[in-house]
Amino acid sequence: MRACSALSKLIRGLGVAAALVATAAPGLAHAASDYPSKPIRIVVPYAPGGAVDIVTRLVAQKMGESLKQSIIVDNRPGGATNIGMDLVARAPADGYTLLTASNSLASNGALFTKLNFDPSKDLLPVGAIGYAPLVVVVSSSSQFKTLQNLIDYGKANPDKLTYASAGNGSSGHLASELLKDEGKFNALHVPYKGGAPAITDLLGGRIDFMSINPVEAIPHIKADKMRPLAVMDSKPAAMLPNVPTVSSLGLGGAAASVWWGFCAPKGTPDDVVAKLNEALNQALADENVKTRLSELGAVATPGSTADFTKFVQDETAKWSRVIKNANIKAD
Repeated sequence: MRACSALSKLIRGLGVAAALVATAAPGLAHAASDYPSKPIRIVVPYAPGGAVDIVTRLVAQKMGESLKQSIIVDNRPGGATNIGMDLVARAPADGYTLLTASNSLASNGALFTKLNFDPSKDLLPVGAIGYAPLVVVVSSSSQFKTLQNLIDYGKANPDKLTYASAGNGSSGHLASELLKDEGKFNALHVPYKGGAPAITDLLGGRIDFMSINPVEAIPHIKADKMRPLAVMDSKPAAMLPNVPTVSSLGLGGAAASVWWGFCAPKGTPDDVVAKLNEALNQALADENVKTRLSELGAVATPGSTADFTKFVQDETAKWSRVIKNANIKAD
């Protein structure tokens, strides 16, 4: 009798447990399908008004429409983007805090020896937004009419040629080092505290060349104050169709761009990442978004999470090599 009683209690206990699981499972499924149920925050690790901020707000608006939820852009500049990246890396992995990632995601791990987070492990790629190839430019009054002129001068005068950047480890700095390596010439790096003062000295003839974001270059090119020597891509730029590419000049290894994409904290559920990626691709398919990106000199690159993950891995390997070979240190 005791055995039968014990067995009966065990069966009843298992029944209660099964009932609890049965009631819990629909709740979990509902929570997953209910995402997003509150506003999403996108952290931009740059000041308002710059290219990254503009691109983020453009895409976020359309994503919000698709997800039927508000998306708030939160600018957190400083620390060479490490402040914003660290904030997202430490955020709850629930899909409600995202990062607009850019080139620094692939370079800061090699530039900085002491970070509170690991860019390659603590931030999960969601999807790519797009890219804009950098442009090698000189002042319109410069003696250099072609990229080959500049390279030849750098080889013949290794201590005289100079180039500017927005700071150590910036995209323009790394791209120019890559160009030097590919073209086998020398030039002295002159870092500035931002792109604006660097451009001022370039236009004034105090600096020889820069590798620059087309968003910053095109207004000066149209005003005939700046001369583009090459687009750092394998394909011609839509807004600079007559400017040769580095690939067409036999320097394909010098391709470099500024790029953007979204990341989430590691551990964010796969179904949430998939939903965000789908909304991002829908936004990039919008004709108004594509037109606006093109006006900024950018190319939209919709794709899967796996595509963006592979891209970030390749960029990290590429720029880590450049940083090591050129012995570049962060400010």
